[in-house]
Amino acid sequence: MAAAEQLDMEMMTPLMEEAGGEEEDVDADEDSEHLTQGITFTQTLLHLLKGNIGTGLLGLPLAVKNAGIVLGPVSLVLMGVVCVHCMHILVNCSHQLSERLKRSPLGYSDTVAVAMETSSSQCLRKSAHFGRHLVSFFLVLTQLGFCSVYFVFLAENIKQVMEGTRLNASAETVLLYSNSSEKGAVSPDTPSAAGLDLRLYMVFLLPFIIVLTFIRDLRNMAVLSAIANLCMAISLILIFTYILNDVSDPRRLPYASTWRKFPFFFGTAIFAFEGIGVVLPLENQMREPKRFPQALNIGMSFIIVLYVTLATLGYLCFTDDIKGSITLNLPHDSWSNQLVKVLYSFGVFVSFAVQFFVPAEILVPPLCERIRKNWRRMADLGLRALLVCLTCVTAVLIPRLDLVISLVGAVSSSALALIFPPLVELVAFPSQPPPPLLLLKDLSIAVLGFIGFLTGTYVTIEEIIYPDDQGQTRLRDDGNWTTPTTSPP
Repeated sequence: MAAAEQLDMEMMTPLMEEAGGEEEDVDADEDSEHLTQGITFTQTLLHLLKGNIGTGLLGLPLAVKNAGIVLGPVSLVLMGVVCVHCMHILVNCSHQLSERLKRSPLGYSDTVAVAMETSSSQCLRKSAHFGRHLVSFFLVLTQLGFCSVYFVFLAENIKQVMEGTRLNASAETVLLYSNSSEKGAVSPDTPSAAGLDLRLYMVFLLPFIIVLTFIRDLRNMAVLSAIANLCMAISLILIFTYILNDVSDPRRLPYASTWRKFPFFFGTAIFAFEGIGVVLPLENQMREPKRFPQALNIGMSFIIVLYVTLATLGYLCFTDDIKGSITLNLPHDSWSNQLVKVLYSFGVFVSFAVQFFVPAEILVPPLCERIRKNWRRMADLGLRALLVCLTCVTAVLIPRLDLVISLVGAVSSSALALIFPPLVELVAFPSQPPPPLLLLKDLSIAVLGFIGFLTGTYVTIEEIIYPDDQGQTRLRDDGNWTTPTTSPP
């Protein structure tokens, strides 16, 4: 159980060592080993950006569509502020409990368990072990959910790149034949956007991702991780370059959407604020932990501005045609648009191993301990492959990126980001009962998260079971994005 207790704090260590490894040997003789091995303020900011910028960012334009061009950005800012506040709550509770009990820095699950152990309620004290397992369950569920989202994202973008390249070549052939038609050449058939089913692309990706997850030490992926981050940054720059050239009039769009669509906004938005799992690991690894609140405010302020900007401009650019990822709206007849999909897909592919690391380290070692020593290596690889297949099956069963993102956000991200932190603050507060204003504030946040959990899960599952015609059309045919923009002869 000791390894599991330290997992929250160590999940970002391999990536931190990538940025700060050269500095660890400089002052080995200093009194404080923590100051020697910790990460700097700047590195903390970079890791906050890494932990929050992913596929959720690209789905935010659709989230704004589900809320409205006015209500969407405003709600996104408010949700960001609440999520950042909950991150501060988690950090403060971890500090108070570790100092009160003279314990080493605590991870997320440890913070919840220790808060319950020190509670004045006998019922909570008896349930402390359950609390630790509950948080670990949601951490595993969230990370495996991210992996399922990655499967759908990779399949959709690779499908577009492959079919877009083929159709570009076919369009050039059509133009050549049309130019030579005066000489009696027979014109070929017009190229069609139909291709392999999206689910087949997921199956084709499966063996490559399984091999990737066999890398058990993420230190071996330091170089790949750095390249992936660079690729994703270049992709975002190219996306902004494209959408800024075609911004529609916001007065033509609905200011607020219907109440049935707003839960989809909640699920996608809370999914995007996926960085609460890295908050305590970063704070515990920092050279100057007292400066972490400042780093958190600066980093998350930049992230909120980035989220709102891309979400609003993306919706203004593609309006009602916006899809589950803004990359899916980029037309194929430009090398830069194809490059965006390739680069971001590479970044997501590498990120799969990082996200998969947490559930694998929680689930695999306890199971391998029950097996004979000479079979543990094979069992480890087999269990990892089984978990990857589980995420692939989930993606195959729900092959719509917007629905997978909304479901993962509503079910698991809402619990980790909005429900658990305020409840932990109430339990860990030194003087019981807590002040009325604190009680009102924390219960309001927890209730907001729980309502979002219920409504977001309900409408998403309803859409999965009874999909609308638009969703089925998107699944069967992606012809809207593959129509070449050739001028008539």
